[in-house]
Amino acid sequence: LQRDAKGQYLFDLLCHHLNLLEKDYFGIRFVDPDKQRHWLEFTKSVVKQMRAQPPFTMCFRVKFYPTDPAALKEEITRYLVFLQIKRDLYHGRLLCKTSDAALLAAYILQAEIGDYDPGKHPEGYSSKFQFFPKHSEKLERKIAEIHKSELSGQTPATSELNFLRKAQTLETYGVDPHPCKDVSGNAAFLAFTPFGFVVLQGNKRVHFIKWNEVTKMKFEGKTFYLYVSQKEEKKIVLTYFAPTPEACKHLWKCGIENQAFYKLEKSSQVRTVSSSNLFFKGSRFRYSGRVAKEVMESSAKIKREPPEIHRAGLVPSRSCPSITHGPRLSSVPRTRRRAVHISIMEGLESLRDSAHSTPVRSASHGDAFAGPGRSGRAESSERVAVIADESYSPADSVLPTPVAEHSLELMLLSRQANGAPCSIEEEKESEAGTPAAEAEGELRALCPGAGGLGPAQAQQVNKFLLSVLRLLLVTIGLLFVLLLLLIILTESDLDTAFFRDIRQTPEFEQFHYQYFCPLRRWFACKLRAVVNLLIDT
Repeated sequence: LQRDAKGQYLFDLLCHHLNLLEKDYFGIRFVDPDKQRHWLEFTKSVVKQMRAQPPFTMCFRVKFYPTDPAALKEEITRYLVFLQIKRDLYHGRLLCKTSDAALLAAYILQAEIGDYDPGKHPEGYSSKFQFFPKHSEKLERKIAEIHKSELSGQTPATSELNFLRKAQTLETYGVDPHPCKDVSGNAAFLAFTPFGFVVLQGNKRVHFIKWNEVTKMKFEGKTFYLYVSQKEEKKIVLTYFAPTPEACKHLWKCGIENQAFYKLEKSSQVRTVSSSNLFFKGSRFRYSGRVAKEVMESSAKIKREPPEIHRAGLVPSRSCPSITHGPRLSSVPRTRRRAVHISIMEGLESLRDSAHSTPVRSASHGDAFAGPGRSGRAESSERVAVIADESYSPADSVLPTPVAEHSLELMLLSRQANGAPCSIEEEKESEAGTPAAEAEGELRALCPGAGGLGPAQAQQVNKFLLSVLRLLLVTIGLLFVLLLLLIILTESDLDTAFFRDIRQTPEFEQFHYQYFCPLRRWFACKLRAVVNLLIDT
């Protein structure tokens, strides 16, 4: 990338590579060295948004879930949304009853391995695949039963379409959870869906607010405010606390973008939003894309031959092992990677056995991402829920976005080539081979050498200096306005009632004759002296 290349250029390049026209639903996500997730802003330079050294690792994700995914125009778009929702299901974001979970998993099986074949699919074949963070034998038998008896003959495209139709009916469809705490200190997850703002606690949806009821969103530090106006002029302010100021700002920006995308009729109605009412404090943000209605109208005009879809290798999912992709190798340098020669089915069997029917996730990884002040949330996050039988704790909601398979190897090699050897911690994390260790190692490899202020401290100092500068500019502006008003009062011939009343007061007359007139004569004298000096020289 050129240094001044905008995010829009990179996104268009990626969509061209995928042959994707309905691209407004998608975005590019990355994780900064402080493990905070961000959406790449298309109007800004890519390099300036990265607080790390290249190579940069980013992920293609669904940013705005379609209100009706089955109504998408092209099959390639539906397939990419299918991959995202399949990933949500695997990470416990998409909660559902056991019967719905079995049907969704059966659709995935049908889409990826086709019709049931006794010769290829022995007894218990559904247990070799990981669809959810947790599995049970009863659920696996139900998945196999539906796949054998109800889905025979469905093509991959039909199975994916039926999967999307079913997923759309679930309460947590489109949820991208942000971990927070309410005013009582209870853990909660905030999310923005195609239909409104959602708050989840335990395995329940405690708040659902439609987009037309949300009047304002703002944040101050770690505190997020949502202003709601419901029927009978009832106004509510919901307050939540994010783990860090950066997390709160990310939550606020996501809310602004989602409300603009789903609520507005056209993009010309988008306005710049400020996070605070104070004149010299707060962030300003503006959504820069098209809105949902415009996207649907544009999609209806697409007229081309449907692009070919390579389901086996179009978008391999690292976090959700695809049946067609085989086992995932550990992201350690090849010099230390053990050769593994096993079949696809054996690899998935070993993956399932090593995972113990839960996602590969450690308490230390969750704690590392949570950072200080989130130990209370970390305790509750150990209980991973899948099918709405336990507390709501999306496995991936507090983890860094999974990254490319070979990125860690490239980063470590680039550091060694530059004469910067890997630290002992990086070596240990690289050899660990778990998603936690891989993400930590990649983020560590992204960080430049130690010394000086850290990124977070430098950002806080910059914000403080900007606030001081704004205050100084406001003060100078007010003084200038007062001086202009004083000149008008003393020197102009305006004879309005307002000016006449001020001029007739004893205080103003005393100020005019005792202070202003001598000061004016002094300035005039100095000015004549300077002019004479210039003329003489």
